Amino acid sequence: MQSRSNLVPVFLSLAAVMFAVSPFLIDAAPYEATMGLVQRIFYYHVPSAMVMFASAFVCGIASVVYLVKRSSTADAVALAAAELVVVFGLIVLVTGPLWGIKAWGVWWQWDARLTSSLVLWLIFVSYLLLRRFAGAGSEMLAAAVGVFGMANVPFVYWSVNVWRTIHPTTNVVKSLPPEMGLPFYWCAGAFACLYVGVLLTRLRLEESRMALEAAYAEVED
Repeated sequence: MQSRSNLVPVFLSLAAVMFAVSPFLIDAAPYEATMGLVQRIFYYHVPSAMVMFASAFVCGIASVVYLVKRSSTADAVALAAAELVVVFGLIVLVTGPLWGIKAWGVWWQWDARLTSSLVLWLIFVSYLLLRRFAGAGSEMLAAAVGVFGMANVPFVYWSVNVWRTIHPTTNVVKSLPPEMGLPFYWCAGAFACLYVGVLLTRLRLEESRMALEAAYAEVED
């Protein structure tokens, strides 16, 4: 656990530096022809969605390990990752409408990508509510929800390619010109560093909580 803790300042410091530099890189990037200034939200909106998807996979895989092995560490990872799905998902759900009202003329549209993203976010909110209020045995039920949430990620990702939608397809990132690609991948790296640093911090807190509960149980026995 100590070795993981030593990595936290590294990742958080990297994230701080990269986020501090990102506005300058974004400012130097050219304006998108049709959307203009509001397109700059793209550089934070999409990386936060990428991190949300990654965290859903972390939660789902850790949940599978917990269901198979009953590993307390896997359970702690799943809980920490689920919390971060909700946090970064909230960033996605806030920045999306801010972009949409200027680009599309509406705050929200019930199309495949937007609706499925909201559903994915609500799945992980449900995970946290189960952990908080379901009582004994909630870890097992929540783990099943975590696996279900992970299974929804490919559906959310490919929805814009399968159904006609106002949301851009997944080809947008691949087609970025180099002068837009640099700030995008820089911001993606910043969000990734932030995610890893916060995940390790939250994992340490959860493992400390579990150790404290185990100590209380031994005292009571």
